[in-house]
Amino acid sequence: MPIITTTTDIHAPIEACFGLARDIGFHVRSLEHTNERVVAGRADGLIELGETVTWQAKHLGMTRRMTVEITAMDRPTHFRDVQTDGPFKHFVHDHFFEDLGDGVTRMSDQIDFVSPFGLLGQAADRMVMRRYLQKLIRERADAIKSFLERAA
Repeated sequence: MPIITTTTDIHAPIEACFGLARDIGFHVRSLEHTNERVVAGRADGLIELGETVTWQAKHLGMTRRMTVEITAMDRPTHFRDVQTDGPFKHFVHDHFFEDLGDGVTRMSDQIDFVSPFGLLGQAADRMVMRRYLQKLIRERADAIKSFLERAA
């Protein structure tokens, strides 16, 4: 299974980072270039343990839907969203937050995913999906960092 990891140091308190990463409205704004929108489930505010949200967005030239559920949460250091319906055979996204002191938080994203379609999906994961998802997660992390550091 491909695993993507990104790490971002943010000059903001851990609680602020943890909260903004779960903020539905900010998620939509930070990915507006994909026409991201909520079509079912939690539509605003901070998503919590056990809640689901269904996103619709345009990725790789196609409109796609993906429903995720928050299956684990250890405030303010970790939460996990897992695809329950959508384009992947397997998709788990762990969000980690570590207080580094002096008002700096290390935010790490780890995505474990597998595309459908067997060998064809494995080839797509290696050639396209890994790079695409890494870029998307990096853009989102940069948006969180930029917003919180401007607010500070």
